[in-house]
Amino acid sequence: MENREMMLGNAAIARGAYEAGVKVSAAYPGTPSTEISENIVKYPEIYAEWSPNEKVAAEVAIGASISGVRAMVSMKHVGLNVASDPLYSGSYIGVNGGLLYCVADDPGLYSSQNEQDTRLIGRSAHVPVLEPSDSQEALDFTKFAFELSEKYDTPVILRTTTRLGHSQGYVKLSERVEPEDRSYERNMRKNVMMPGPAKERHLFVEEREKRLSEDAASLWVNRIEEGDRSIGFIAGGIAYQYVKEVFPEASVLKLGLVYPFPDGLIRKFAQMVDRLIIFEELEPFVETHVKSLGIKCEGKELFTLQGEYSANMLREKLKGEIINRKGAEVPGRPPILCPGCPHRSTYYVLNKLKIHAAGDIGCYTLGAVAPLNVIDTTLCMGASISMLHGMEKARGRDYIRNWVAVIGDSTFMHTGLNSLEDLAYNGSNATVMILDNSTTGMTGHQDHAATGKTLDGREVPAISIYKLCKAMNIENVVEVNAFDTAALEKAVREETDRDALSVIIVYGPCALLKGHKQKYRIKALSDKCKKCGMCLKPGCPALKRKADNTIEIDDTLCNGCGLCVQLCKFDALVSEEIR
Repeated sequence: MENREMMLGNAAIARGAYEAGVKVSAAYPGTPSTEISENIVKYPEIYAEWSPNEKVAAEVAIGASISGVRAMVSMKHVGLNVASDPLYSGSYIGVNGGLLYCVADDPGLYSSQNEQDTRLIGRSAHVPVLEPSDSQEALDFTKFAFELSEKYDTPVILRTTTRLGHSQGYVKLSERVEPEDRSYERNMRKNVMMPGPAKERHLFVEEREKRLSEDAASLWVNRIEEGDRSIGFIAGGIAYQYVKEVFPEASVLKLGLVYPFPDGLIRKFAQMVDRLIIFEELEPFVETHVKSLGIKCEGKELFTLQGEYSANMLREKLKGEIINRKGAEVPGRPPILCPGCPHRSTYYVLNKLKIHAAGDIGCYTLGAVAPLNVIDTTLCMGASISMLHGMEKARGRDYIRNWVAVIGDSTFMHTGLNSLEDLAYNGSNATVMILDNSTTGMTGHQDHAATGKTLDGREVPAISIYKLCKAMNIENVVEVNAFDTAALEKAVREETDRDALSVIIVYGPCALLKGHKQKYRIKALSDKCKKCGMCLKPGCPALKRKADNTIEIDDTLCNGCGLCVQLCKFDALVSEEIR
């Protein structure tokens, strides 16, 4: 009897890595890729870690590959930007043991700051790109990627998307097959990328890509599914599933290896069908190449460049069917900080003092929206500190007296360290606020180097953010409890007025952390309420007005942080210790 199991696409990738005999996995958490590593760590045969950032993770995997074992690195699409330096040079070096980059794109921007198409980066780096279309292929393509990597001496990118990674399907499980470790032999011309050897390796990369393109037509991951020849689709990944759902009778060229292109197979398929349509999310990657071959096709003139595709999009555009998407009338629910979030009190204070904040990537980005309205910029990981430095150097110290940079603890360890180093080195007078909630919050509470726990739960010495700042010779480093609003306000006033670089570390654990216990409950005393609304200013969803405009507490939401108690001047809100 077959051993089959229902799995998320991300879990299937992890299973594929296990079955392929992977020995080392490194990653930085980022939706929609996070669950890959959280599933890999369940297999004790694989060493798995959270690295400080994606560049470091890629270098760990490359080192493992050079030593002769199969290795992988996982990240979301914007993480590949951080890892692009080792990716491009690693393409020249090639591999010893198989090397896989798992990169999750996010069409529709469910949890990202941009829509980015990893296929373009694969082409630019001359690295083959595989794209599975369901959980079974996620497992199978992962295994195949290592074979491809070792056969052609190349890193391989496995491109997934949010929909694939977070959809479930049955997969057939197999036993782990662990290939024998490859011996390491010193080879300076292959592994040392200085100009002389790099010129030689560039020639190798071009020849490798040519061979891959020629062989792609015969690879099992690419196939022609013959059907009605009046219409034919070229599709891969999750888009292939939409084509099969809406046009089960159509002819389809399914691309599993989406780069390099199987030109011979594309030409053969184009000659078979009367009308050729390219159905692909994000950039017209395949479409542009098909047109460059002189083949007439349709694509982005029918479908959008932006957002996630669907079966309904195909029905509307090609069948003329009007899809009624109207469902139940529900109010909009913009994202907000959770009740008890330590960032809320920080933003309340900044808002009160009319301070602008250069923001970063994480939960604290939500400080940009009403009613807090504090975050003015969000660019990429670690950018808040560097951008504030740029503002000061462009406009002078006085210009940024009512500005701070805001960054989380995990993001600070990711790339904020380098940014703060820049400020310390180049004589900045800015104020940096590190909001330390003891976790990587937005991606689901992953640990990092400053939390004292590894991916597999081992306790290790936590790196002190305070000591890191002091090691940069920053004299003014202040630690403040996030929920002590008086001390927080005092620190912000003093440090933004100081003509020197300063850091305020605002500490308070995420209210949703496992093991976090609520110590207090908040009680509303209606008879004392003056209906002033001060307690509502931070926008905590646990507080609401009653019909008579007095305040009540939703006990199912309240985490007892006490911020509202500090803001009420009439003792209408009180904290009660939970016994």
